[in-house]
Amino acid sequence: MRRVLLALLVVPSALHAQSPSPPRPTAAVVAAVEEIDAMRSGLAATLEGRASPPDQQVFGQVCRPVGERAKAVAAERGWQVVQMAARNRNPAHALDAEGARVTRMFEADAELTAVWLRSRMNGTPGMRYFRRITVEASCLACHGARDARPAFVVTKYPDDRAFGFQPGDLRGLYAVFVPDSLAGRE
Repeated sequence: MRRVLLALLVVPSALHAQSPSPPRPTAAVVAAVEEIDAMRSGLAATLEGRASPPDQQVFGQVCRPVGERAKAVAAERGWQVVQMAARNRNPAHALDAEGARVTRMFEADAELTAVWLRSRMNGTPGMRYFRRITVEASCLACHGARDARPAFVVTKYPDDRAFGFQPGDLRGLYAVFVPDSLAGRE
């Protein structure tokens, strides 16, 4: 059974000062992230049974659209939507402090799929939703053994750390920040 943790009650922190009766985030955030993750899973499934290893063109058809969709959702909604990971390929996707804390929570509890936190970004109070990204067998074409990574990955990402995964591993997380000023509009 999937578990979701409302961490604003469980993870108190001076960084997450409570504002009086903040607007509650809505199902729109969860639905948007589930849509992005379903897109990721569906596109990754196209890698199954390929005779040749993925190349830059395949990357453009599989992983890039997921990042573009996350950016589009952010622009449409006024949210911040990012993918992040401890073992990242792109350094721009490194964990921040909250992401690192949530990653530890996900690593400690494989049944935990999502966490909400009170947060503050650039001085703006809001809610932050984290959703785990789980490795599927199709992901191993690019995220499996270090020596089996496609040539374009080795060339484009010399500091790559996003390899050595197995199906079911925690690959990373989606992080969505919704300012309090927008949370009640969903």
